[in-house]
Amino acid sequence: MLVWRALQAHRVYRLTRLARAERVKPMSIKVKRFRAQPMSRLLGGRGELGSLMRMARLIDLAQAHLRAHLPEELAEHLHVGGFRDGRLTLIADGAAWLTRLRYEQPRLLELLHELPGFEAVQGFNLKVRPVRPPKAPLRQVRHLPTRAADEISSCAADTEDPRLREALERLASHAERKDEP
Repeated sequence: MLVWRALQAHRVYRLTRLARAERVKPMSIKVKRFRAQPMSRLLGGRGELGSLMRMARLIDLAQAHLRAHLPEELAEHLHVGGFRDGRLTLIADGAAWLTRLRYEQPRLLELLHELPGFEAVQGFNLKVRPVRPPKAPLRQVRHLPTRAADEISSCAADTEDPRLREALERLASHAERKDEP
């Protein structure tokens, strides 16, 4: 019973205190704890993004260096995927290209050791991942018949707004006109 009264008294105390606080204090605006930082500091700093960007630059450097020293037909099928536990992941877009990369492993390892930051590479993980180039959407060619262009031209002639008239005339100029001798 005593515990229940203490809890009840505490609740009443909290409620009255909250009611007084609401009456006396205006609504407060929360202050931001962190200020905005420039992108150069975020991407080049010592945080997670900085280390991620450094790793991306190193992987890009490795890919460019390896591609420069491979035969041209093989170089375009090589992609560097990442670096983990002393092993660099090389990705080829077909099994035949991966087989050729397997034969080149000792030479590729020597080439990588020439680059600063790649002395720790002990070997490669080789993977096949077909890369599908993005397909451009098919362009839909629309034709404007001559009769429709004539109607649009007549509308342009009857229009008072100069901007609308110019737009209609431009549209009408796209019509398929048969060359008349």
